[in-house]
Amino acid sequence: MTDLVTLDDLRAAQRVIAGHVHRTPMTGSTYLGDRAGVRLTLKLELFQKTGSFKPRGVLNRLHHLPAAEKAKGVISLSAGNHAQALAWAAQRSGLAATIVMPATARQSKIDATRGYGAEVVLTDGDLLGTCLALRDERGLTLVHPFDDPYVIAGQGTTGLELLEDVPDVEVVLVSVGGGGLISGVATALKTQRPDLRVIGVEPEGAAAMTQSLARGEPVHLDRLDTVADGLAAPFVGAHNLRHVQAYVDEVVLVSDAEIIAAMGLVMERVKVVAEPAAAASIAALLSGRLDLPRGARVAAILCGGNVDRADLKRML
Repeated sequence: MTDLVTLDDLRAAQRVIAGHVHRTPMTGSTYLGDRAGVRLTLKLELFQKTGSFKPRGVLNRLHHLPAAEKAKGVISLSAGNHAQALAWAAQRSGLAATIVMPATARQSKIDATRGYGAEVVLTDGDLLGTCLALRDERGLTLVHPFDDPYVIAGQGTTGLELLEDVPDVEVVLVSVGGGGLISGVATALKTQRPDLRVIGVEPEGAAAMTQSLARGEPVHLDRLDTVADGLAAPFVGAHNLRHVQAYVDEVVLVSDAEIIAAMGLVMERVKVVAEPAAAASIAALLSGRLDLPRGARVAAILCGGNVDRADLKRML
């Protein structure tokens, strides 16, 4: 692959994952759209295998691993959604998977990852450092959660589907953690429709992409403070930053209070349970900080639905 993934890379990934993941449905919400003065469509990626968009990129990455690396097994780091996706995909492919997770990870996500057959290593220390040390010690292959061209291409298939289903879309809202989803989706959209506006959404307490764009290089956050654990990446990838610089029009910040309010509205009005990372896109739409033409055709990706029941009760 070149420095930036291409539309051909995304279409190749779409062929690789076809039949292994869901083509997730689209739905509308007149109520939420009217609140923002737009025509709103939602991409329900929370109905994807393992409850988030993550299997798309994982399956594409595993497909391209050499046989010798597959035989030794794979490793990664994750707070939950990538962990579950890699564990699930590795089990389907007959591969051994080890996932390094923070000791503070939601128990439901730890249990789900183990349930898919992966070894879970919990740590209070540096996730990436622990992961890389185990990789070297055991001779495993790292499947990065976001900073990988094959992962980006797989995530970008979400954008291919969205544009096929809503060809007149004018603005797309995408939540941002490490940057894998928005990198792929923006590539899918902008290489076909350069006029289309792509807006990333980050939590105020985990604004790695916003700070990286300001600095012009990946920034590592020493502290994370957000209810959206799926977006709480302490850094963005170099590949991801380049894609966002090339294809994303802006990245906006939302507060935890706005995210929680959006979760409640999505439950009440759309009748689905969106995790905080997914509700962030709706929080941005309803914040009043986006300069959107009245009546614009807007799509938001509800990227995941893996929210712990205890957290849901506490937040809502």
